[in-house]
Amino acid sequence: METLPKLTSTDLELLPEDGKLYELIEGELYVSRQPSWDHQYSCLRLGRFLDEWNEQTGMGVVNAAPGVIFAEDDDVAPDLVWISNAKLSEALGDDRKLHSAPELVIEVLSPGFSNQQRDRQAKLKLYGRRGVQEYWIVNGQEREVEMYRHDGTGLCLWATLRREDLLESPLLPGFSCKVNRALL
Repeated sequence: METLPKLTSTDLELLPEDGKLYELIEGELYVSRQPSWDHQYSCLRLGRFLDEWNEQTGMGVVNAAPGVIFAEDDDVAPDLVWISNAKLSEALGDDRKLHSAPELVIEVLSPGFSNQQRDRQAKLKLYGRRGVQEYWIVNGQEREVEMYRHDGTGLCLWATLRREDLLESPLLPGFSCKVNRALL
């Protein structure tokens, strides 16, 4: 069986601008369709709550779907990130994309087995390997948030929060919102 060469960020630049999201994890191409209403609503709500907290603390920046290029074969666009001011200055490249890990990455699950496997397996492994401190997987259908924290070797499940639980993190001192307020 012939092994296909790994794709790189340069290959991504050659793909059409057709409304699809193209990402690379270990040189493997992942393609996503336009996100659903529910997906975008959850991204917007979570982003809003994080941004309000961030406005009060001035600790960093929240952004939606930024390009994060860890390496030529690891080029992704998470749904949301939070990055501290100190880390942003070192991570933001001349191309205006991040080139090292933000402290927090949030992915909102899209319907479909392959989409969920990508976020739960490939991205979990990638973010852990690249030094993301916290990774939240938001499951709008189940109204829950899985919180993973870095333990020095990788990302490990720290908590699973449901509707009435408070979304809080030691990474974000003073941040708090009920899970059901952030999800559609």
